[in-house]
Amino acid sequence: MKKKMLAAILAASMMVVSVTGCGDNRKVAEDNSVAEDTSEETAEDTSNAEDTSAAEAESSEETTEEAAEEASDDATEETSDDATEEKEEETDATDVSEGAEEYVIGISQFAEHGSLDNCRVGFLQGLANEGIVEGENLTVHFQNAQADTGTASQISDAFVADGVDLICGIATPSAMSAYNSALGTTVPVIYSAVSDPVAAELAKEDGTPVGNITGTSDALAVTEQLDMIRKMLPDAKKIGILYTTSETNSESTIAQYKEHASEYGFEIVESGINTLADLDMAAADLVTKVDCINNLTDNTVVSGLQTVLSYAKEQKIPVFGSEVEQVKVGCVAAMGLDYIQLGIQTGEMAAKVLKGESKAEEMPFEVINEPSLYVNTKAAEEIGMTLDDALVSSAAETFDSIASN
Repeated sequence: MKKKMLAAILAASMMVVSVTGCGDNRKVAEDNSVAEDTSEETAEDTSNAEDTSAAEAESSEETTEEAAEEASDDATEETSDDATEEKEEETDATDVSEGAEEYVIGISQFAEHGSLDNCRVGFLQGLANEGIVEGENLTVHFQNAQADTGTASQISDAFVADGVDLICGIATPSAMSAYNSALGTTVPVIYSAVSDPVAAELAKEDGTPVGNITGTSDALAVTEQLDMIRKMLPDAKKIGILYTTSETNSESTIAQYKEHASEYGFEIVESGINTLADLDMAAADLVTKVDCINNLTDNTVVSGLQTVLSYAKEQKIPVFGSEVEQVKVGCVAAMGLDYIQLGIQTGEMAAKVLKGESKAEEMPFEVINEPSLYVNTKAAEEIGMTLDDALVSSAAETFDSIASN
C-alpha cells in the first residue's frame, strides 16, 4: 500500500513537472511568436520605410528631372532668343551696310604748294558737303607728282589699274595725265586748278567736255590784275613773267597778258624754263630787266617762288601773285582766287558724278567769276613800296607779316 501510494505521489509529481515545463515552453513559444511578430512588424516597417524612401527618391528624381527639363527649356529659349536677336542685329547691320554706298577715289596733285593744297582741302570739303566723307563712306588715295609729268602719268595709270570710282586731277598736267589714263575705261575724271581747259584739250570751245571729264578752272582775272598793277605802280612799263614751257595753261595765260598789256601801258617780258633747276638763273636775269614780276599759277614756278622773291627783293621790285597763298608768303598783292572755294566747287561736282546724279561727260567746266584783292603790307614795306590806303582798305584780306613757305 505504501508502495502504491509512493508510486502515485511520484507520478503526480512528474505530471506537475511536465505541466510546468509545458507552460514554460508555451511562454517561450509565445515570446518567440511575439518576437517573430515584432520582427515581422519591424521588417514591414522597414519595408514600408524603404518603399517610402524609394517613392520619395523617385519623386525627388522626377522633380529634379522636371526642373532640369524646365531649366533646359529656359536655356534653349534664352539661347534661341539671343540667337534671334543676334541674327536681327546682323540683318540690321547688313541692311545698313548694303544701303550705304562706299566710294574709292584717287587724287593726283601735280605739285606741293599752298594753292594746290588748299584746292585739295576744299575738294574733300565739297564732297563732305554732299554726304561723302573720308573715313566714313569714302576712301581716298592721294599722290603728289612733285612737278614731274612722268610721275603724274604713273600715278593716274595706277589709279585706273586699281579700279577707283573717280580720279581728281589737281592742276593741268595731272588733269591731262588722268584723262589719258582713263581713256577707254568707265573711270570719270574731275579736275581743278586748270587755267585753260580748252587749250589743254580737256574741253571744247563752248565749255563742254571732250570726254568723260569735267571740273573747275582757275582762269586768272588778267585785266583786273593789270588794272591793279597800274594803280600800285603808276610809272611802271615792263612786267616780267616766268613760266614753264611744258605747261599749256601758262602759255595760254601769257598770251592773254600780251593781248591786254598795251591797254594798260605795259610790255610783257617773258622767260621760259624747262625744269625747276632752271628757275634760279632765269629769275636772277629777269629781275634786272623789268619793273615788277607777275607770278602766274605755273606749278613749277610757284614751287620755287621763294627764289623769285629773293632776287626781286634784292632789286627792290615787287612781285605780284595770282592767289591768296602767294600773297601770304611774300607777294605784295594779287587779284586772285580763293582755292579752297574752288576746291569746294569741284568736290560738289564730283559728288554728283559719284552719286549718279550727273555724268562728267555731260557737265561743262565751271569757273569762279569774281576775283578778290589780297594785300601784304609787310612785303611792300620790305622793298620800300608805298601802298595807297584806299586800295588797301578795299582788300578782301590784308596781311601784315610774311608766312614761312
